[in-house]
Amino acid sequence: MLATYLIGLREGLEATLVVSILVAFLVKADRKDRLPQVWAGVGAAVALSVGFGALLSYTSTTLLRDYDQRELFEAITSILAVVFVTWMIFWMRRAARSIAGDLRGKLADALAVGSIGVAVMAFLSVVREGLETSLIFYSAVQGAGVDGGPLYALLGGIVTAVAIGWLMYATAVRINLGVFFTVTGVLLILVAAGILKYGVHDLQESGVLDGLNTLAYDVSGTLDPSTWYTALLTGMFNVTPTASVLEAVAWVAYAVPVLALFLRPSGRTPAPVPASQP
Repeated sequence: MLATYLIGLREGLEATLVVSILVAFLVKADRKDRLPQVWAGVGAAVALSVGFGALLSYTSTTLLRDYDQRELFEAITSILAVVFVTWMIFWMRRAARSIAGDLRGKLADALAVGSIGVAVMAFLSVVREGLETSLIFYSAVQGAGVDGGPLYALLGGIVTAVAIGWLMYATAVRINLGVFFTVTGVLLILVAAGILKYGVHDLQESGVLDGLNTLAYDVSGTLDPSTWYTALLTGMFNVTPTASVLEAVAWVAYAVPVLALFLRPSGRTPAPVPASQP
């Protein structure tokens, strides 16, 4: 549940910030008449994302009746989720400083096109976050092997993100988004490593990869599967009491270099201000 809450919080805040930038631009430009089109585009993006998540679940539980096919499908979705998580984390790290200006420029162009252009622009600005959330949520839940609770945790994360975004927009509350995205980025990288580990496990279950019973470690005697901390490690990062060699290699091979790249200083220094300028 913590992993899905984190997914909802991170993706939800990104989407909320996008929407707040669009709304603030229209209010400041005295174009409140276009706000319904923005909300229509956002609503369509949310509906498509929910439908995509339902399609993933329906495919796995109903369309794919063969065990090996189902395991292979879950493996593919897990690997795709890891790709999207990694891309999203590094994209936000690179684009955070320019995203507001880019969105304002695109919205200004959409206003010149008309109401449909505004709705489409809002839809495209939000739908990427929604589709990513559905895919990552599906993969995380499959890896955790639980039902029910993670959905509420995801919704809780999204509600929290909306509340934070509203406080930032409507009040004087300010949050250090750089620190927030760095901390959540590190946690999501570890979550993604667990999803990748689960994807490799599914590939072994489906028979695509060998070595399912070749264990890298077995600490079930020390890490009791019935304890709360084992459930936390398993649900959050897919750190299990036992793991095959390929699973362990995949977890380490992803987490270590990606964390190193993510935490590496960007090397950018602000340009010096000339002495003649205030």
